[in-house]
Amino acid sequence: MAAAQSADDAPAAEPSPPAAPAEPSPPAAAGEPSPPAAAGGRKARARARTLRLFGPAFVAAVAYVDPGNVAANLTAGARYGYLLVWVLVAANAIAVLVQYLSAKLGIATGQSLPQMLAARLGRWGRYAYFGQAEVVAIATDLAEVIGGALALNLLFGVPLLMGGIITGAVSLAILMVQTRRGQRSFELVITGMLVIITIGFVSGLVISPIQPGEALAGLAPRFQGSDSVLLAASMLGATVMPHAVYLHSSLTRDRHGLVTDPAKRRHLIRATRWDVLCALVVAGSVNIAMLVLAAANLRGVTGTDSIEGAHAAIAHYLGPTVGVVFAIGLLFSGLASTSVGAYAGAEIAYGFLGLRLPVLVVRAATLVPALLVLALAQSPTWALVISQVVLSFGIPFAVIPLAWLTGRRSVMGAEANRRLTQVAAWIATALIVALNLALVYLTARA
Repeated sequence: MAAAQSADDAPAAEPSPPAAPAEPSPPAAAGEPSPPAAAGGRKARARARTLRLFGPAFVAAVAYVDPGNVAANLTAGARYGYLLVWVLVAANAIAVLVQYLSAKLGIATGQSLPQMLAARLGRWGRYAYFGQAEVVAIATDLAEVIGGALALNLLFGVPLLMGGIITGAVSLAILMVQTRRGQRSFELVITGMLVIITIGFVSGLVISPIQPGEALAGLAPRFQGSDSVLLAASMLGATVMPHAVYLHSSLTRDRHGLVTDPAKRRHLIRATRWDVLCALVVAGSVNIAMLVLAAANLRGVTGTDSIEGAHAAIAHYLGPTVGVVFAIGLLFSGLASTSVGAYAGAEIAYGFLGLRLPVLVVRAATLVPALLVLALAQSPTWALVISQVVLSFGIPFAVIPLAWLTGRRSVMGAEANRRLTQVAAWIATALIVALNLALVYLTARA
């Protein structure tokens, strides 16, 4: 609109002298290829149409760079160096697959994953599933509100409890963008915040060398005691987020509705595949950057098992500017992810119970427990790590039915998973469950 207005206000140009008429080009014969310029124009327009469909995956991707990721990744890098790089790579590959399946479910059925589950569960089954999903939402918000509060404390010296209240209030304002301006505006706001988060968490690598050989060695799957398994489960819970799995199907449902035209549905699914891949490559790169930053600069440094200590060490070893940029990234991470988490909580309630709860009620339901932890916990960072372990145990409840539903032609029609995709989905699910069982076993022995 602004461009159109400026064009209307511009003074009229001097008329040009008439150009000599060009000889008309002969018409292309039937079946001949179009001129290269015309073909290039069509490809450019097709790419532009595809890019306009991007957005839902970038909202879901914010869940993958929330403060829980910061705590888990910095702790893993500071304690074990590059040992657990493979966990992040594997978790991000699983996340790409899982988020794509969730998005595809929403497009193919016009319903969210909670709605699909609710239709197949009895009354008490719906209540039980809703209960565990809400525990996941509370654990999610715990990490995000604590992260925002820590960032405000690091930047401005705001007390943690007050910082949590401010984080909750700002996230409510962000949620109002979705309710008043629509989902597209909400997607743009969250994507802009994701850009700031990426800059905040990756900037340290610009001036901080890493050891490429050791980083590559970290791709070999291995552990070092039960504590490393606990951290691996925490990193998995922080990377493959159950509430994001539930939410993504709602995001594509709300963005595209029920698509009945098979050709349009296939086009949307192809665009969604790229949307998910691009968004989670960004999120995965940020996570790996945090771990290698800690491995290269914070290993063996006292106090780096907390976000406050890690921030102090980053500011000391990499400079105060990098420390401030890191804290800004942490702040936007908390604000954006807690908004997305509250949105997910509302969609979970609607899907399982059919209730459209007011935004303020949804915000309060998950914010109050987080504020209690801020008031009582002696180690906010450790509370962050434990919250990610809780999320890790919630993943199978989202991923198992997702793999089952998206593999059924009676649910998905022609968009049901192909054999290779279905095998990959069940392998990913088995890896998640195996890691959780190993966590229980090794923790019990410790």
